[in-house]
Amino acid sequence: MKSKRLAIVIAAIVSAAVAVGCAAKGTPAAPEDRYLEDSSQTMIFDEIIPLSGQSPASVYLMPEASGTVVYAKNNALIDASNAVDGYVMCRYTGGGAKLKVIVQGPNTKYTYNLSDSGEYETFPLSDGNGTYKIGVYKNISGTQYSTLVSRSITVTLTDEFAPFILPNQYVNYSADSEVVRKAEKLCENSDTELEKVAAVYDFVINTFSYDKEKARTVTGGYLPDVDEILALEKGICFDYSAVMAAMLRSQGIPTKLVVGYAGTA
Repeated sequence: MKSKRLAIVIAAIVSAAVAVGCAAKGTPAAPEDRYLEDSSQTMIFDEIIPLSGQSPASVYLMPEASGTVVYAKNNALIDASNAVDGYVMCRYTGGGAKLKVIVQGPNTKYTYNLSDSGEYETFPLSDGNGTYKIGVYKNISGTQYSTLVSRSITVTLTDEFAPFILPNQYVNYSADSEVVRKAEKLCENSDTELEKVAAVYDFVINTFSYDKEKARTVTGGYLPDVDEILALEKGICFDYSAVMAAMLRSQGIPTKLVVGYAGTA
């Protein structure tokens, strides 16, 4: 079962990566941001990074800020209560700020935007087991950011696929989402996970049209609204991949969404 599930994960990763590549073609690199911590400066890039989230144990298991392990400072909170399930949740209650979350894993640094709505957002621990440094940063001037709260945690995942089976910021859905209902209908006659992948993939590539105007005008920090994209039946490649990932994850199939730049400026 483990090898079969791994094959499905790889197939889903490839599908998303190929699709996103066409959406980002010719997109110039984003400007640098600076983060200030302990009087030192760390240069990072404002880049688009994959997210994930849910547990194979339940199709509709949602991320939760349980409040049992919380690090808080300067109106910023990191809830690491469920880190073993492959995610942390962050929020900022101060309002009116441009914010970033950095998840530094054992091998990779992931950079995300964080809204100032005061609501928790979910960020995956995509590097597997190991030590992660989680930080919330606030813009103070231009491309400079100050540290609001930062903490290192050691994680041993309950399941190696846990970070790729839950909804999160980029693959954002709930049990009541239209994409979940559509996935149920598409997969109702599928007997295996591979058949479910094929059903969802065929639907996406045969239904959606490419939105050239959106591709031309989309700005940094864009997050797909999967239900809106499903209703419009069009979008950029990032949209296609987010919808496909949401559908597969809602069916209990681990799916890693890979997002980045391709081509030249």
